[in-house]
Amino acid sequence: MDRHNLIHDRNVGNRSEAFELYDDIPATSVKSRTLGDLIEARYSRRDTLRGLLGVSAMGAFFGSTATLAPEPVSASATPDIAHQPGTKPFAFTELEWGNDQTHHVAPGYRAEILLRWGDPITDQAPEFDVMNQSAHAQLQQFGYNNDFVGFLPLNPEATRGLLCVNHEYTNEEVMFPRLGRQDKVDFAGMTATLIEIEMAAHGGSVVEVERDQTGNWAVNREGRMNRRISPLHSPIAISGPAAGHPRLQTHADPSGRSVIGTLNNCAGGMTPWGTWLMAEENFHGYFWTDRLHPDGKPDLSHQSEAKQLRRYRAPGRWYGWGKFHDRFNIDKEPNEINRFGWVVEVDPKDPNAEPVKHTALGRFSHEGAECTLSKEGHLVVYMGDDARFEYLYKYVSAARVTPGSKGSTALLQDGTLFVARLEEDGHLNWLPLTHGLGPLTAENGFASQADVLIDTRLAADALGATPMDRPEDVQPRGDGTVYVILTNNSRRKAHQVDAANPRAKSRFGHIIEVKEDQGDHAAQQGRWEILIKCGDPSIAEVGAEWHPETSENGWFGSPDNCAFDAEGRLWVATDQGSRWNKTGKSDGLYAIETEGVKRGLSKLFFRCPVGGELCGPCFTPDGETLFLAVQHPGTDGTKSLKGFARASTFEDPATRWPDFDPKMPPRPSIVVVTREGGGKIAG
Repeated sequence: MDRHNLIHDRNVGNRSEAFELYDDIPATSVKSRTLGDLIEARYSRRDTLRGLLGVSAMGAFFGSTATLAPEPVSASATPDIAHQPGTKPFAFTELEWGNDQTHHVAPGYRAEILLRWGDPITDQAPEFDVMNQSAHAQLQQFGYNNDFVGFLPLNPEATRGLLCVNHEYTNEEVMFPRLGRQDKVDFAGMTATLIEIEMAAHGGSVVEVERDQTGNWAVNREGRMNRRISPLHSPIAISGPAAGHPRLQTHADPSGRSVIGTLNNCAGGMTPWGTWLMAEENFHGYFWTDRLHPDGKPDLSHQSEAKQLRRYRAPGRWYGWGKFHDRFNIDKEPNEINRFGWVVEVDPKDPNAEPVKHTALGRFSHEGAECTLSKEGHLVVYMGDDARFEYLYKYVSAARVTPGSKGSTALLQDGTLFVARLEEDGHLNWLPLTHGLGPLTAENGFASQADVLIDTRLAADALGATPMDRPEDVQPRGDGTVYVILTNNSRRKAHQVDAANPRAKSRFGHIIEVKEDQGDHAAQQGRWEILIKCGDPSIAEVGAEWHPETSENGWFGSPDNCAFDAEGRLWVATDQGSRWNKTGKSDGLYAIETEGVKRGLSKLFFRCPVGGELCGPCFTPDGETLFLAVQHPGTDGTKSLKGFARASTFEDPATRWPDFDPKMPPRPSIVVVTREGGGKIAG
């Protein structure tokens, strides 16, 4: 089904649901090896026992060294970089599943609103007036649809810190009064003013927060480091092998080394030296063309890079920005699109420091950019390309991280980008995306390393990487273990099933655990296995696999973001989109056991209000505070909510969370979770 038909599908409730379904259509031709019914060759139902892999099974799969204590990483690593395996069991009373108009947290915990869309973040910012919005005000206020959350401590106790928050996209149907869905009417109601507000609401926020002696957190509006980054006004430098390349040069920037803004920032990461990595995900949706076929598909016959545009599903025409800003119209500025789809580095502590797009990390729909260190101190960044049949990547710096360094930006400019091939027998090979190696030559369309990086997807295709079921967050641990979150892939057919993606029409996703050789994140080989297969374990045809003690509350579908807590334990957030009715559950946060006899056990800790997606789980170093991001509340799948059963609008939303004010629409927000009476989360 094409975008034109999806937009007018009566079952699609809002614009974000249409985009979600449109992205089901793969951009890759899925040419990699067909491995057939390989999962049965590796596992038997006796051995897996619905996901239970004990110590003996781990030893058989990973070898006799799998359960030995790993070598510690560099002492210079931050707590987020140096996580070791979490063996302490989760201690909390599990929350009951459901879906309603508000959020819920496990008994014994407080979940309070810290920041909402429109909240002032500087002492000069105006108070939020939802009926009189402006771009000028929004650039001083907290942005829309908060996704990734990073925390940078400002004191040894970590009671003061900077929250670094990505703002992924906007939902105009619940954001602006008297407007409704604009994609249905080709953005007829969108004015230049409204589009500038949308642009101002994208990007990111740096906000100082502080915990008082009673354990309560609050925003410090007078924080000198507070600021907004947006695609409307923020100059960003371009670094690395593609900087200055003719394909990045535009009328506004003939140097090809500077771009205004960043957009569709989904997950991200924090570096060992305290900078924030913003990952640009679905950048293709923001670009426009006036040339359309009768079915609504873009006519690319006049584009010199038609092949590259198709591989990136561009232009998406998800927003009307190209009607008013020529740089987002590929007919008028064809190279601007090549300046998006990168990882952006921001120094949160220096408001005057210009952010940098690092082309050495490749161009694709970056879900995240999670950092760790190799045994020899090289920076390693793990990334997923969040689309059906796309790939898993990692970047390894050429130089080492210097202990105590306050700035190591050069580490993100010179290194090797790898793409993963997951073999039938459980081996993993990291294939270097290096010009001149194998098929990455001028004869195959890659004239330089810049072309390899601008067209990363095409280069990964040429190397025969493994097409995955929407690789999203990729979280490394200090012992050489990596967790790869695979959200779903309903488009995978039976003949496309392989060992790493074992279910056709996978609607619920799965999680893969990777063990890098010798526990070294810079290794070019490793081994992998499936930790859990998501979905309802009581329905045999779903093929879900969990620890047998996982309750009706604990199983879930469509994992998305993940994080480690202070104990090194894994937490997973979900994003079911409009398909939450397949489980009946709202999106939420789950605690997952990864070690010992409880491996594969999942427990529900927090759940969102209807239509909301949970993002950015982030713990403070002491493990006593958990920051969560709830984006687009009241939008996804509201036709499935009993008693509401219709699409949300500004005037008539499924929920008015978190304010529950009849004059206020739902507002994406940051939630801060603490334990009643103090103490570690799930400790």
